[in-house]
Amino acid sequence: MSAPLRTACAALAVLLGVLLLPGLAQAQASIPLVSVNPTPGGGSNYSMNIQILLLMTVLTLLPAALITMTSFTRILIVLAILRQALGTAQTPSNQIILGLALFLSLFIMAPVFDVAYQNALLPYMNETIDFDQALAAARGPFREFMFGQTRENDLMLFAELGGYGPFQTPDDVPMVVLLPSFLTSELKTAFQIGFLLFVPFLIIDLVVASVLMSMGMLMLSPMLVSLPFKLMLFVLIDGWTLVASTLVNSFVV
Repeated sequence: MSAPLRTACAALAVLLGVLLLPGLAQAQASIPLVSVNPTPGGGSNYSMNIQILLLMTVLTLLPAALITMTSFTRILIVLAILRQALGTAQTPSNQIILGLALFLSLFIMAPVFDVAYQNALLPYMNETIDFDQALAAARGPFREFMFGQTRENDLMLFAELGGYGPFQTPDDVPMVVLLPSFLTSELKTAFQIGFLLFVPFLIIDLVVASVLMSMGMLMLSPMLVSLPFKLMLFVLIDGWTLVASTLVNSFVV
């Protein structure tokens, strides 16, 4: 794995942990069960028990954060539609598709992770900023990424459904509005890309079905005959590379 991808993987794991987990090094064993003590800089110092609880919560929410705040959803849907268009049933397997979607997401999100690491995690580990400041700094690049992929119509729709007034700046948009708007936009974009990928393979299926019908071979499955042609076409055009590059270029980072 290359150095940028290693950095992105480490940043993802540590960053999502720091979003809800204050510094364990600041906790003392004598602190009561559920205490929150103010620090001289205006921050808060949480007890060890609260920190362990927050750590377990973060580990539980990692899959949800991966789906709702990154490029993972769009990539996974496009790859699933592509497999269906090829007609290869369970090839590639679900594990391979998930792995490809995960590492493509890490590649796409690497600049976002790097900004969050430099602006939030690194200063927090060096104790130059407190937890609240680190949380705000880490949220910024993810919000910017989601705004870049979110359609304005979807944002206005969920703002209206939530009873929010018009927003003056992107900073005024709460996460409860931004997250569903981002996911809805990702679903729309994923199905648009999937449709464009599906059409060439559908044409091959139609041509093969017409030829078989004209030859009177009604008992022979068109899907079975068209599969080698679709695979040959996909390999000749270097399909996986084209799909991966298209997915990467479809994001504004």
